[in-house]
Amino acid sequence: MRRFVFVIASALFAVAALSVLPNGVPASYADDGATVLIYHRFGERGLPSTNIRLEQFEAHLAEIAIGAYTVLPLTEIVTAFETGATLPDRTLAITIDDAFLSVYTEAWPRLQDAGLPFTLFVATGPIDNQTAGYMSWDQLRDMVAGGVTIGQHTVSHIRMYELSKAENIAEIETARARFAAELGITPEFFAYPFGEYRPTSRDLVAAAGFRAAFGQQSGVAHRAANRFTLPRFAMNETYGSVIRFRLVANALPLPVSEVIPLDPYLSRNPPEFGFTVDPSVGNLARLSCFASHETAPARLERLGERRIEVRMSAPFPPGRGRVNCTLPTGEGRWRWFGTQFIIPDDTATTE
Repeated sequence: MRRFVFVIASALFAVAALSVLPNGVPASYADDGATVLIYHRFGERGLPSTNIRLEQFEAHLAEIAIGAYTVLPLTEIVTAFETGATLPDRTLAITIDDAFLSVYTEAWPRLQDAGLPFTLFVATGPIDNQTAGYMSWDQLRDMVAGGVTIGQHTVSHIRMYELSKAENIAEIETARARFAAELGITPEFFAYPFGEYRPTSRDLVAAAGFRAAFGQQSGVAHRAANRFTLPRFAMNETYGSVIRFRLVANALPLPVSEVIPLDPYLSRNPPEFGFTVDPSVGNLARLSCFASHETAPARLERLGERRIEVRMSAPFPPGRGRVNCTLPTGEGRWRWFGTQFIIPDDTATTE
């Protein structure tokens, strides 16, 4: 049985003796990140936006087996971010949301056979309610005994921005109590339902004691990023080819700061979107940004050497919208920074 061997952090991580930027981050940290993948369903036909076909998933596992990748548990990656330790090049993490039954019947056996660690983010409500198509507590206990990391995904898989602070706290604390009672664990990591967060929900999750939290915006996680808004690349039928898998698995961070708007819940549409690229990244001449609702690249305005303002030609439709910014390295790899916006029906347009 083929096993993909991963090495524990103490053997992989080494704190590099590097020049240091003014913020205390090593100058080469822009090359030191992790691609975090997110899956939902496996082999569930008719649900292409959240499903990955089994032949696609098996192609991903085959690419990992033959590629120069290191698949690590989230805990080792987050520890590296916390301590400043260096991750191996092409570090990957596998995460799965929602605890659908196909995770247990299809994904887990294949990941076990490949010897790959992963994190399963669980909303406890469907498990307690024995909702059709979801796993049971007994099956989750099997997975915990088999070494699977469990993360929290609230009770009801709610849109956190629609709830009050007290209601969100109740969702988190109730789920925490259910994990303790059924699995004897307290999850360290959190995934925002639908990948949606606002500054209030982000700060609430941080105050609840989690080590890190993950959205569904594309991009490469790195040590200088906010650990409570870490990105993940979604894998589904449409975006699940092995070519795309290879593209994101080889991606590098595009570290940015001073991102506006501060709140991804848009009050004007299209937003005044901008960011400052870190000096650790070289020439920005080939930087491009793409909005999910437009076919052509967005117009970029460069203010000084590092400040980028992204101008979209039309407002986002209501729902969720994304902007992905990429920069080729000249070595067949891409730096990647993405953001996800929440667009309410009544957002003021600025056309």
